[in-house]
Amino acid sequence: MQIFIGADHGGFLLKTKLFMWLRENGYLVEDCGANELNESDDYPDFAFKVAENVATDKNSRGILLCRSGAGMAIAANKVKGIRAVDAYDTKSARHSVEHNDANVISLAADWLGEDEVKRIIEVFLKARFSGAERHKRRLAKISNSKEIPFPKGSLGMK
Repeated sequence: MQIFIGADHGGFLLKTKLFMWLRENGYLVEDCGANELNESDDYPDFAFKVAENVATDKNSRGILLCRSGAGMAIAANKVKGIRAVDAYDTKSARHSVEHNDANVISLAADWLGEDEVKRIIEVFLKARFSGAERHKRRLAKISNSKEIPFPKGSLGMK
Protein backbone atom coordinates (compact mmCIF):
# COMPACT_ATOMS: atom_id res chain seq x y z
CA MET A 1 0.00 0.00 0.00
CA GLN A 2 1.26 3.48 -0.88
CA ILE A 3 1.30 5.88 2.06
CA PHE A 4 1.50 9.65 1.74
CA ILE A 5 2.60 11.44 4.89
CA GLY A 6 2.75 15.14 5.69
CA ALA A 7 3.18 17.44 8.64
CA ASP A 8 3.56 21.08 9.48
CA HIS A 9 6.04 22.33 12.09
CA GLY A 10 3.86 20.91 14.87
CA GLY A 11 4.22 17.34 13.61
CA PHE A 12 7.53 17.58 11.78
CA LEU A 13 9.72 15.68 14.26
CA LEU A 14 7.18 12.89 14.74
CA LYS A 15 6.68 12.61 10.96
CA THR A 16 10.41 12.10 10.49
CA LYS A 17 10.37 9.15 12.90
CA LEU A 18 7.17 7.69 11.43
CA PHE A 19 8.49 7.90 7.89
CA MET A 20 11.41 5.62 8.77
CA TRP A 21 9.22 3.30 10.88
CA LEU A 22 6.72 2.85 8.03
CA ARG A 23 9.52 2.09 5.56
CA GLU A 24 11.05 -0.43 7.97
CA ASN A 25 7.65 -2.13 8.10
CA GLY A 26 7.47 -2.56 4.34
CA TYR A 27 5.24 0.33 3.33
CA LEU A 28 5.91 2.50 0.29
CA VAL A 29 6.00 5.97 1.81
CA GLU A 30 6.14 9.35 0.13
CA ASP A 31 6.99 12.36 2.25
CA CYS A 32 4.81 15.30 1.22
CA GLY A 33 6.56 17.77 3.49
CA ALA A 34 7.42 19.73 5.44
CA ASN A 35 10.99 19.06 4.45
CA GLU A 36 12.45 21.25 7.18
CA LEU A 37 11.32 22.57 10.54
CA ASN A 38 9.84 26.00 9.87
CA GLU A 39 7.68 27.45 12.65
CA SER A 40 5.88 29.73 10.20
CA ASP A 41 4.74 27.08 7.70
CA ASP A 42 1.02 26.53 7.07
CA TYR A 43 -0.68 23.17 7.61
CA PRO A 44 -3.07 23.45 4.61
CA ASP A 45 -0.10 23.27 2.22
CA PHE A 46 0.83 19.79 3.46
CA ALA A 47 -2.74 18.60 3.99
CA PHE A 48 -3.64 19.45 0.39
CA LYS A 49 -0.54 17.73 -0.98
CA VAL A 50 -1.26 14.49 0.90
CA ALA A 51 -4.98 14.64 0.08
CA GLU A 52 -4.43 15.27 -3.63
CA ASN A 53 -2.09 12.29 -3.83
CA VAL A 54 -4.54 10.01 -2.00
CA ALA A 55 -7.43 11.21 -4.17
CA THR A 56 -5.41 10.29 -7.28
CA ASP A 57 -4.28 6.87 -5.98
CA LYS A 58 -7.43 5.12 -4.72
CA ASN A 59 -5.41 2.27 -3.16
CA SER A 60 -3.36 4.59 -0.97
CA ARG A 61 -3.80 6.12 2.45
CA GLY A 62 -2.67 9.42 3.93
CA ILE A 63 -1.25 10.34 7.31
CA LEU A 64 -1.21 13.93 8.54
CA LEU A 65 0.37 15.35 11.69
CA CYS A 66 0.00 18.73 13.32
CA ARG A 67 -0.38 19.94 16.88
CA SER A 68 -4.08 18.99 17.27
CA GLY A 69 -4.83 17.07 14.07
CA ALA A 70 -7.98 19.13 13.54
CA GLY A 71 -6.72 21.73 11.07
CA MET A 72 -5.12 19.11 8.84
CA ALA A 73 -8.35 17.06 8.72
CA ILE A 74 -10.43 20.12 7.89
CA ALA A 75 -8.10 21.12 5.07
CA ALA A 76 -7.77 17.59 3.64
CA ASN A 77 -11.54 17.21 3.49
CA LYS A 78 -11.69 20.09 1.02
CA VAL A 79 -10.20 17.75 -1.61
CA LYS A 80 -12.81 15.78 -3.55
CA GLY A 81 -12.73 12.09 -2.72
CA ILE A 82 -11.06 12.52 0.64
CA ARG A 83 -12.55 11.28 3.88
CA ALA A 84 -10.13 12.53 6.53
CA VAL A 85 -10.60 12.01 10.24
CA ASP A 86 -8.86 13.28 13.32
CA ALA A 87 -8.29 10.00 15.17
CA TYR A 88 -7.41 9.95 18.84
CA ASP A 89 -7.12 6.22 19.58
CA THR A 90 -7.17 2.82 17.87
CA LYS A 91 -10.94 2.47 18.23
CA SER A 92 -11.64 5.77 16.43
CA ALA A 93 -9.12 4.86 13.71
CA ARG A 94 -10.71 1.44 13.07
CA HIS A 95 -14.26 2.79 13.16
CA SER A 96 -13.44 5.60 10.73
CA VAL A 97 -12.30 3.09 8.11
CA GLU A 98 -14.85 0.34 8.72
CA HIS A 99 -17.87 2.69 8.80
CA ASN A 100 -16.74 5.82 6.95
CA ASP A 101 -14.16 4.45 4.51
CA ALA A 102 -11.65 7.03 5.78
CA ASN A 103 -8.60 7.30 3.56
CA VAL A 104 -6.67 9.96 5.47
CA ILE A 105 -5.92 10.06 9.18
CA SER A 106 -4.86 13.16 11.05
CA LEU A 107 -3.09 12.91 14.39
CA ALA A 108 -2.31 15.29 17.23
CA ALA A 109 1.44 15.38 17.69
CA ASP A 110 1.07 17.43 20.89
CA TRP A 111 -1.37 15.05 22.59
CA LEU A 112 -0.37 11.57 21.44
CA GLY A 113 2.88 9.79 22.21
CA GLU A 114 4.98 8.17 19.50
CA ASP A 115 4.11 4.60 20.52
CA GLU A 116 0.41 5.45 20.69
CA VAL A 117 0.57 7.06 17.24
CA LYS A 118 2.22 3.94 15.84
CA ARG A 119 -0.56 1.73 17.24
CA ILE A 120 -3.23 4.03 15.79
CA ILE A 121 -1.54 4.04 12.37
CA GLU A 122 -1.19 0.23 12.36
CA VAL A 123 -4.92 -0.15 13.02
CA PHE A 124 -5.79 2.49 10.42
CA LEU A 125 -3.66 0.85 7.72
CA LYS A 126 -4.96 -2.67 8.40
CA ALA A 127 -8.64 -1.74 8.72
CA ARG A 128 -10.98 -2.23 5.75
CA PHE A 129 -14.31 -0.66 4.86
CA SER A 130 -17.13 -3.00 5.89
CA GLY A 131 -19.17 -2.37 2.74
CA ALA A 132 -22.39 -2.52 4.78
CA GLU A 133 -25.32 -1.08 2.86
CA ARG A 134 -26.06 1.55 5.50
CA HIS A 135 -22.49 2.82 5.32
CA LYS A 136 -22.47 2.87 1.51
CA ARG A 137 -25.79 4.74 1.52
CA ARG A 138 -24.47 7.39 3.90
CA LEU A 139 -21.23 7.82 1.97
CA ALA A 140 -23.21 8.22 -1.25
CA LYS A 141 -25.19 11.03 0.35
CA ILE A 142 -21.96 12.78 1.27
CA SER A 143 -20.43 12.23 -2.19
CA ASN A 144 -23.53 13.55 -3.94
CA SER A 145 -23.99 16.57 -1.69
CA LYS A 146 -23.56 20.12 -2.84
CA GLU A 147 -22.00 22.87 -0.81
CA ILE A 148 -24.67 24.09 1.56
CA PRO A 149 -24.70 27.82 2.27
CA PHE A 150 -25.28 28.97 5.84
CA PRO A 151 -28.76 30.42 6.31
CA LYS A 152 -28.94 34.11 7.18
CA GLY A 153 -28.57 34.68 10.87
CA SER A 154 -26.63 31.49 11.57
CA LEU A 155 -23.21 31.73 13.16
CA GLY A 156 -23.71 35.45 13.65
CA MET A 157 -23.90 36.08 9.89
CA LYS A 158 -26.33 38.70 8.57
